[in-house]
Amino acid sequence: MSDLTKVLLDEADMPTQWYNLVADLPQPPPPVLHPGTHQPVGPDDLAPLFPMALIGQEVTAERHVDIPGAILDIYRLWRPSPLYRARRLERLLDTPARIYYKYEGVSPAGSHKTNTAVAQAYYNAEEGVRKLTSETGAGQWGSALAFACAQFGVECEIWQVRASYDQKPYRKTMMEVWGATVHPSPSEVTEAGRSVLAKDSASPGSLGIAISEAVEMAAGAPDTKYSLGSVLNHVLLHQTIIGEEALLQLAKVGETPDVIYGCTGGGSNFGGLSFPFLREKLAGNNDVRIVAVEPSACPSLTRGRYTYDYGDTAGLTPLMKMHTLGHDFIPDPIHAGGLRYHGMSPLMSHVYELGLIEAVAKNQMECFDAGVRFARTEGIVPAPEPTHAVAACIEEALRCREAGEEKVILTALCGHGHFDMGAYDRYFAGDLTDYDYPEEKVDQALTRLPDFEV
Repeated sequence: MSDLTKVLLDEADMPTQWYNLVADLPQPPPPVLHPGTHQPVGPDDLAPLFPMALIGQEVTAERHVDIPGAILDIYRLWRPSPLYRARRLERLLDTPARIYYKYEGVSPAGSHKTNTAVAQAYYNAEEGVRKLTSETGAGQWGSALAFACAQFGVECEIWQVRASYDQKPYRKTMMEVWGATVHPSPSEVTEAGRSVLAKDSASPGSLGIAISEAVEMAAGAPDTKYSLGSVLNHVLLHQTIIGEEALLQLAKVGETPDVIYGCTGGGSNFGGLSFPFLREKLAGNNDVRIVAVEPSACPSLTRGRYTYDYGDTAGLTPLMKMHTLGHDFIPDPIHAGGLRYHGMSPLMSHVYELGLIEAVAKNQMECFDAGVRFARTEGIVPAPEPTHAVAACIEEALRCREAGEEKVILTALCGHGHFDMGAYDRYFAGDLTDYDYPEEKVDQALTRLPDFEV
């Protein structure tokens, strides 16, 4: 066990391949289906939205995918990212547990999202795409994509969930600094947005609605493609550089995690950290317990149904088998905007169904309390999203204290909270409340799932 608090890798040690978990699973994930024919989609079905290189990564069975040199060059602006041991938090909790966190807030956009944004912008630019459209919840993905598009000379148009657009105005400004056009969603710009506003002019929006708007715009222009910041296989693939680096860093100090906690909305942060460790577990090299932590206000893994559903509200996307609360589910506008998605990554959902990972749900008051404790000890103000994992780490560390048990706990602090001061203001003012989504509303949303037999 090392006395180091900060574990760094040399630039030369940065991984040069992404890892594809599908290659090592005991059963392949269910196929993605065409929304009209309900048959498995092929490359031609996805070509209107994605470049062929990303379509290939979406369906590949290869264990590793080489990272192109142009992407590595940009990654080197912030990668390898640091791994910290949370010694001051450990002392506050008086726990024998050792808590490590991989910090992704060092990227230019302030979160892990940049790892896939750079890759997606690169592959689209290589195929001559003029513009990318996308959605963003908390604004971290939109910021990351705006940054990445600026690096490769690609235009960028973003639909930001209305609740987040209002809560985090400087995320919008950040996207605009990098040249992006930003709309609140639902908007009057698309048919999908106008349809929602006609029913509810004060709609707080959702990621499902924003996806519909971005997909609609991309599908209608031959020189425009769509870019997604979570959920899909190729997105989780790009994020595995987080876990690959963490494996090397923990080995450097002679540690192996006993438990991994990751905040989970669509699955990119959680998969990016945990999938390389799950590979090692499947190979018999560790016995790590891996736990996804989601908000009680949007509990897709813990309370959703595992079935085929659309990835967006308007039903424009292919059908994916995933844990879902229903594609027209509108979550309460909690401050963890990046976790307010109705579904879970199909690959994450499949791994959960195989029993390889666990899931828990947390209320936002516990999470903000954990975020403040973390900031006052470790010095980094976390975004609301990773406070869910921080809360679970604290809970585990306190269990270790009660049991007198030494454990190594690992998480990914996927982004900083510098643009989330409004949320922290409300927390300190006592204006935040916990919200468990009512069971009857979940049941109601699930009645509107696509009706067909597979």
